[in-house]
Amino acid sequence: MTVPLSEVLATVDRLWPLAGAEPWDAPGLVTGDPGASIGRVLFVVDAVAATVDEAIESGADLVIAHHPLLLRGVTSIAEDRYKGSLLARLIRADCALVAAHTNADVVESGTSAVLADALGLTDVSPIVPGVDPARGLGRVGRLPEPTTLGRLARRLAEILPATATGVRASGGFDAPVETVAVCGGAGDSLLSDPAVRAADVYITADLRHHPASEAREQALLGGGPALLDVSHWASEWLWLDRAAAELRAAHPELDVLVSELRTDPWDFQVVQ
Repeated sequence: MTVPLSEVLATVDRLWPLAGAEPWDAPGLVTGDPGASIGRVLFVVDAVAATVDEAIESGADLVIAHHPLLLRGVTSIAEDRYKGSLLARLIRADCALVAAHTNADVVESGTSAVLADALGLTDVSPIVPGVDPARGLGRVGRLPEPTTLGRLARRLAEILPATATGVRASGGFDAPVETVAVCGGAGDSLLSDPAVRAADVYITADLRHHPASEAREQALLGGGPALLDVSHWASEWLWLDRAAAELRAAHPELDVLVSELRTDPWDFQVVQ
């Protein structure tokens, strides 16, 4: 059975409301005819050559990507440029593309909430609540039992898919940890938030040198958390299964797939 893309888009907006997206974001329909019939959907973190190949080869009619392909404006979609090439291939294959980005981060079952669930956190709440206090950026909660930073880092490495960069830690291996703040994707903008400052550890991705260094120095004075820095892709990949399950529940007539391709941009690292 098939469903009009317009109906799937209505469901996407119900599950991950566009109104919840950050002002700078670009979620929603990127390419596709709302009147087209959809039978198979592929969830991915990134719309890149490998996942577009996968979508076309699997016969998908729709790709739902976490990261918007056109987040930053372009002036050309010529096919000698990768964004133009991907869009042309999707259009020729009659495969639509939708992005669910920060609008999928803030909901109760969004990227950070899924990561918090995987860690078994309790008493979970957003780091930055929205109008609805159950929704917002990031999550903070408590571990069922206290542990150490080193053990938590190892647990995190077991939960997340393997990547070249793994899990990087700032703090003592045996430092006690109970309160945990998490933000899937790039989260250094939340380092100064009171909920993060009050946590024992902050788990996020893409931590840059200066924000991480400043947070570490502040923590040495007793005013901030230890840090666990993970792959951006890995921190959000866990959400795909939850999102796919929600779409299947809304449209059992659809064949909903989750990509297991690693689209983290790093291939290897050399440890000195």
